[in-house]
Amino acid sequence: MNLPNGLTILRIFFVPLLVVVLLTREPNFTVFGLPFHFEMWGVLILLMAAGTDVADGYLARKRREITTLGILLDPIADKLLISAAFISLVEMGLAPAWMVVIIIGRDFTVMGLRNIAATEGLAIPASALGKTKMALEVATVCILILAAKHAAFRLLGTLLLWLVVISAVISAVHYFTVFWRQIDVRIKQRQRNALIIEQEKKTEDVAARP
Repeated sequence: MNLPNGLTILRIFFVPLLVVVLLTREPNFTVFGLPFHFEMWGVLILLMAAGTDVADGYLARKRREITTLGILLDPIADKLLISAAFISLVEMGLAPAWMVVIIIGRDFTVMGLRNIAATEGLAIPASALGKTKMALEVATVCILILAAKHAAFRLLGTLLLWLVVISAVISAVHYFTVFWRQIDVRIKQRQRNALIIEQEKKTEDVAARP
């Protein structure tokens, strides 16, 4: 356990806290005449969680503390946070369920493709679109949370949500294309190796005959 991994685990603990705040719509109080309602707390929690995502990656690289645990937990923590936030928005009536299904489905599909590629000794690098998608998702969720109490944010939130869906589809196609190319090359290599082995075996059989 190190600091980057601790931040990743902290991000996971932010998930139930965010869900409780959004679905119970609490707490709501005023301090020195300034309202601190649930939507403000929801945005604050989400931004703090997203901040740990940036910090753990930066610290892991700077301190050379990249570990297997961190590699495994980091994408899981990201998926849990974004999935929980979008599902909560559906329950609150702030996001259409079919859009959220596309967004979450894309994330788990890409994770599955990466796991399959890893078992083959292959790696699917993160694309620029995939990297910016997380920031776009966080911004979209923040705006939609604010729309729960401030209707002026609703149109902007909807437009951002469409951008997230479009980027999710495009990046999913990109990742699948990269995955298929790598798997196709590996399958062809196996077929060639199998053919060479078969030919060598036939040659040995012929040479062994009296």
